[in-house]
Parts: sequence; C-alpha cells; structure tokens
Amino acid sequence: MAETKKKVAVITGVGPGLGAALARRFASEYAIAILARRAEYLHSLAEEIRRTGATVLELPADIGKRDQVEAAFKKIRAELGAPDVLLYNAGGGAWGTIAEVTPEQFEESWRTNAFGAFVCARECAPDMVGNGRGVMLFTGATAGVKAGPKSISFGPGKFAMRGLAQSLARDLGPKGIHVAWINVDGAIDIPTRKIPGLKPEDMLEPAAIAETYWHLAHQHRSAWTMELEVRPFKEKF
Repeated sequence: MAETKKKVAVITGVGPGLGAALARRFASEYAIAILARRAEYLHSLAEEIRRTGATVLELPADIGKRDQVEAAFKKIRAELGAPDVLLYNAGGGAWGTIAEVTPEQFEESWRTNAFGAFVCARECAPDMVGNGRGVMLFTGATAGVKAGPKSISFGPGKFAMRGLAQSLARDLGPKGIHVAWINVDGAIDIPTRKIPGLKPEDMLEPAAIAETYWHLAHQHRSAWTMELEVRPFKEKF
C-alpha cells in the first residue's frame, strides 16, 4: 500500500458499536487505520469500508501491550503516513467490588483504558507537534467522573484516561493539537448485544456519537472543547 495523500485517522478499540461507526464516518475523508484484538472482525469491517472506495489499514493488536502498539504505529507511518487524528476508543474492564475483582483484572483494565492511551498518544505527539496540528479524542465514561461500587477496576482506568487527556490538552493545545475527553453517559446500542430492559431508544446510537466526534475533530481552535458528555434523552444525570 503506497503512502496516501489523505489525512490519516487512527481508531482503536474497533468493535461493532462505536468503533465501527467512527471508522465509517472518518473513512469518508481520511485514510483510516483500525486497531482491535479481533482480527476476523477487523477484516470484515475493513472490506466493507473499502467497497466505498476508502483507504483502510487493519491492524490486529492488543492495545495494552506496548510492543504491539508501537509495531502498529510503525506500520501506519510506513503505509499511510503520520497520524493526523487519534480516536482512542479502547476500553473495558471487569465489573465487581473489591471483593470480586482480581489484581490481574484491575491491571488489565488499567492497561486498556490508561496505559494504551498513553502509548498511543506518545506515538502520535511528535509528528503532530512537528506539523503544528492534530487531534486526540478519548472515549470516556461516567465511571471516570463518579465510580460506582462495582467500578473498582473500570472507574480508576477511566479516571486515569481523563487525567491523561487533561494533561495532554494543557501541554499540546498551545502547540496546535486539540485533545478532548468524551463522557459516554449511557449504554451504546450495539447490534450484537442485547441489554435486558433497554430498548433502542433508551441507548446511544453509535452513528450519532460518531457525528459528535467528527464535530470535535474539526472545531475551530478559537473554540475547542476539552470535555463533553453525550447521553440518551432518557438518561438520568
């Protein structure tokens, strides 16, 4: 694959919900690199998007493992060019109380939500600073603002991601890089998942969230957003 003249967007945590919606939306104008652990799903999504004429590089990788992330970005720079946009959508963690969650599960959540975000930002920052422009958007959650009793691993991971985004924004904003953290406050309507008691209208539509990311990525720098919440109209807050 030859280096493209299109701007490059890197999307992590690409599954059938928000990750896929972000990939489809940004592929309309960007060459995209999509990362996730599920190689089979990545391939099927990449093939779907390529049929629209878009440029897609699929990269199976565990976002919590530094060597795999660094190898993925090396390939992105070689085949597409330096990233202009980072959409860090990877997340997750075991749900449970301090009596139920193991140290291994806590560490895995931290690696997915915080460590991987740090490594990805570190891979993108030098080129973005050199170009004087760039965007980093991080998918957060309400647990990163107020952690419930069963968010003992997920909450701290999202808190750390939020802190990372705040620090990056203060450091990189004056250098032309827009950094924002998005609190997805509610359940996302994922085609492959059914949540008992919730109807589609009770949940966030992935394509609608992707439009918000698109807007954030293209805000005028005189009015950048650093933190933003999206929630269904029915959600209590």
